[in-house]
Amino acid sequence: MSSKLRRVIYNVARNPELSSGGSLVHAPIVPMAGENARVQEDIAGEHMLINIGPQHPATHGVLRLVLELDGETVVRCIPHIGYLHSSFEKLGEYRDWNQVVPLTDRMDYLAPLIYNCAYAMSVEKLMGVEVTERCKVVRLICMELDRIFSHLLWLGTTAIDLGAFTVFLYTFQQRELIYDLHESFTGARITTSSTRIGGMMADLPAGWIDQLVKWIEGFLPVLDEVDTLLTNNGIWIGRTQGVGSISAADAVNWGLSGPNLRASGVSYDVRKDRPYYDMDSYDFDVPIGEHGDIYDRYLCRMEEMRQSVRLLRQFIQRLPGGSINVDDPRVILPPKTAAMNDMESMIHHFKLVMEGVRAPVGESWFSVESSKGELGMYVVSDGGSKPVRWRVRGPSFINIAALPHMIEGALLSDVIAVNASLDIVLGEIDR
Repeated sequence: MSSKLRRVIYNVARNPELSSGGSLVHAPIVPMAGENARVQEDIAGEHMLINIGPQHPATHGVLRLVLELDGETVVRCIPHIGYLHSSFEKLGEYRDWNQVVPLTDRMDYLAPLIYNCAYAMSVEKLMGVEVTERCKVVRLICMELDRIFSHLLWLGTTAIDLGAFTVFLYTFQQRELIYDLHESFTGARITTSSTRIGGMMADLPAGWIDQLVKWIEGFLPVLDEVDTLLTNNGIWIGRTQGVGSISAADAVNWGLSGPNLRASGVSYDVRKDRPYYDMDSYDFDVPIGEHGDIYDRYLCRMEEMRQSVRLLRQFIQRLPGGSINVDDPRVILPPKTAAMNDMESMIHHFKLVMEGVRAPVGESWFSVESSKGELGMYVVSDGGSKPVRWRVRGPSFINIAALPHMIEGALLSDVIAVNASLDIVLGEIDR
């Protein structure tokens, strides 16, 4: 089910006592006529081209925006990408199926576990491998944890872009604690490389779930604190409400997904519409906005973090025992003891190490709901140990295409806010 967001209505005309609270009140613009219009045309200047980026902290990566300005009004915006191009998809064609995993977490390094899992799920669908129930729940825990992980970075950096420095400190303190969870499980903080075809690199270490529960209990009060700081803040509302709006029809036509789509009132979430790993059996809501502006995108992500916590608690309760990896010698290395003492296990170990996992001839598409939108993985196999093709439907690449539509006609000061609200990552755009 979906839940409508409760939107704060901030109107100085209805609340005169708020007019001295520091928000900007814009007088209506009255079009000029007659002689005044001719004078206006005479003094009008030429349009100016400026560059924002590719070395600019508020572009959140090596993104270059070429803006054509009429005064302070954006007439045209041309995004330039490609400065970070890493050829991840092409590199995947020269790597074994499991060797592609480290490439996936370098695309969206703000939510690496989601990309790890999405890739493994696509290859497993191609091979017809059904992972264990424990592996399913562990992967769901990883993905929802990294949804919060990514949203926290978005919240902190967007706030600092608009001048709210305190929020940045709060959110990054919580991110450090999630980094600790990453490190405890995978041995790495950013480039996790946690999945394997048919399972995970390792099972959860002892005490990890207790560490996660402790973090959840400390996280919710901090999220409430950020809510108090921003949601009713006059400056925040003045900079976000009615800015960067996009209608539901336009959002669909531009191919938006994730919170950017749902903020415009479109109830589409892969976890609900094409559920994976029994997501339809868990109880959670999908927050939906109405106006499609920066403020609604903020409210959507705030509520999504609360819903992710709700899901994490259900995952913890339903986490089964058993093996984390499938019992299939085609894809999973045998235990070291078995490889050293059993001839058949030694042969399986030798073949997997020397030849790698072999996928049958065919193609596969699998998509999940990532923190930034719908993330799809498409793989093609010719029966060998490497993908013939690997293509990624990255949400950031699609979302940034709508940026010119959202800021043309807006003020220059709103460009940074609108760009930040889309939550892009250039590692995934320039893949």
